[in-house]
Amino acid sequence: MTPVNSRTVSFFARPAAFHPLDYSSYYVSYKRFIKFMLSSSLCFLVMTPAQASPRDPLKMSLTASKVVVDKQGKAHYIPVNTAKVGTVIQYKATFSNTLHTAIQNTTVTLPIPTNTEFTGEVYPPSAQASVDYYNYRDLPLMRMVDGQLVEVPKSEYKSLRWDIKYIPPRKAVNVAFNTIVH
Repeated sequence: MTPVNSRTVSFFARPAAFHPLDYSSYYVSYKRFIKFMLSSSLCFLVMTPAQASPRDPLKMSLTASKVVVDKQGKAHYIPVNTAKVGTVIQYKATFSNTLHTAIQNTTVTLPIPTNTEFTGEVYPPSAQASVDYYNYRDLPLMRMVDGQLVEVPKSEYKSLRWDIKYIPPRKAVNVAFNTIVH
């Protein structure tokens, strides 16, 4: 199977006989580019359904489960829609590859829900975290306070992301993290 790769296409190729003051060929290319974009945009708007396409290469499903630990210390997961303060909830996202080819080098990001606090438990453990939704670092997050390197409180974490190297054709991968309801 051949992996999915990204491609770059440029509409602004330099003309063969380029003169620094001759912009006419660029103008023709620009007009052609605008014409192409307008026609393809209108076609795209007409042909695009309001919902996600059934041909999306990566589909996600998200579940929320209450984490219950039995007397032997084994965790059990009970699906929930609501939870009381102090309840540990695991959010699990399943990303399914709908293609007949592998998906490589993709990044998935999940926000930590408001009124919850990240516990520090993630799967897989390669997750990175952010306190601002933009800058991600390996766990645990650290910062300088009065010249000392200290751990950022988990209550300040806003989102988590995972770099997934490979999703086989027609297979799925899971990512998960635990929170405590406030």
